[in-house]
Amino acid sequence: MSTTKTFEFEPASFIPFRDKEAIARARAIRREDITHHSNPDYRIRVLPDAEIFLNRLNDTVSRIRESADSGKPFVMILPNPSPGYAKIAARLNAEKISCHHVHTFIMDEYADQDGRIAPESWEFGFGHAFKKFFIANIDPSLRMPEKQVHILTDENVGHYSQMIADLGGADIIYIGPGWTGHMAFVDPDAPEFAASSLEEWKTFGTRVCTLSPLTIAQNSLHGCFGSSGDLTAVPPKAATIGPADVLAAKHRIATHAITVGGSFHSWQRLTTRLCLHGPVTPLVPESVLQTTRSDVFVSETAAANIETRWDLGY
Repeated sequence: MSTTKTFEFEPASFIPFRDKEAIARARAIRREDITHHSNPDYRIRVLPDAEIFLNRLNDTVSRIRESADSGKPFVMILPNPSPGYAKIAARLNAEKISCHHVHTFIMDEYADQDGRIAPESWEFGFGHAFKKFFIANIDPSLRMPEKQVHILTDENVGHYSQMIADLGGADIIYIGPGWTGHMAFVDPDAPEFAASSLEEWKTFGTRVCTLSPLTIAQNSLHGCFGSSGDLTAVPPKAATIGPADVLAAKHRIATHAITVGGSFHSWQRLTTRLCLHGPVTPLVPESVLQTTRSDVFVSETAAANIETRWDLGY
């Protein structure tokens, strides 16, 4: 009679975080336990998938409105500008909320193999999309001045972090992890973010860095690149804010809700657990938020238990 033997193997060498015990603990976290954390200022909530973007929309609009009422400048660091930004602009217009006091910074932008940052004219770039979907849709009478709309360029990448700091730091940063656990484009295997310790890594500001193969694979699924796994469509490098810029923000809101084409399939389900409950390490960059005052919103799909699903196949 044959006996069943356990098949043991090491994670592939290209995977940045390879601690098998920590991964097993993360994988085992159940939906009902995912909101529990020892840091009371690190607040995790699970929301229905349909409410995730609405939550972000309401938060953005309310913060701009409240800051307008206070008469104080308001500094925002914003992520990948999807067409959903037009809905935020529509709310600002409908409620006639002035953005004259708002300073916006996009958190990252693609770059070529030589580190040259994509120009604003490139239709797949974040700067282009940010102005197209968000800024251009705000009523001109309410829109912030052009000089307060900041995108990453070859000219400013060297002092982009200082530009944010000169305004007193970001009042809010909206963020979410990539497949590697990256925040913005701070990938764990980028040589430009290599550090001898967590404390050193936390001091790094804006720079151009090399993208992880996993990040390129993830972004090849974006609609702008055809959602077809075209790895050659995604540039190999990017300019990005650094850990220091994220940690210097007065508040952070992280969203975990990415699926593949709106299906149950999600590479983020394990990444979410590592970011929220795994070791705090540069090898899972967004894990550093566990040490801060942050709000995290997780979709029901991302929070779902990780278990075998033979019915789903690929």
